[in-house]
Amino acid sequence: MRNVVRICLAVVLGFGLAPVAWATPGTGVSGVTLFQRVVGDTEYVVREVTIAPGGATGWHYHPGSVFGLVKEGTLTHHRADCSVDGVYREGQSISEESGPGYVHIGRNLRSEPLVLEVLYVNPVGSALAVDAPNPGCPFE
Repeated sequence: MRNVVRICLAVVLGFGLAPVAWATPGTGVSGVTLFQRVVGDTEYVVREVTIAPGGATGWHYHPGSVFGLVKEGTLTHHRADCSVDGVYREGQSISEESGPGYVHIGRNLRSEPLVLEVLYVNPVGSALAVDAPNPGCPFE
């Protein structure tokens, strides 16, 4: 999987730099768009996302495919049923399903910042993420 992320990033890196819209961030989340390019009906966006200690993305889903690489820290990833569907450490990759049927949240439960490099492969004109309400989990 890591090689897939690297190949996708290499393809996107050759496309150039441009601004892009971003869904409302959760608590302690910041992001920088590194690259964005439209090819046909697909938009490729690479972002570096940082989540502060104790921060979270907020509940959301993605209209397209998402591939990430943990550069620093540890990502704890939850499904809408509140279960943990993965804990990802530095050097590990993650991919996320698309669509409103896959509402999820990413959390940084550690004392150091979490830094992710994320590739979004979206239909043109779609938001990178769509906010969703907390599905009833005891955490936000």
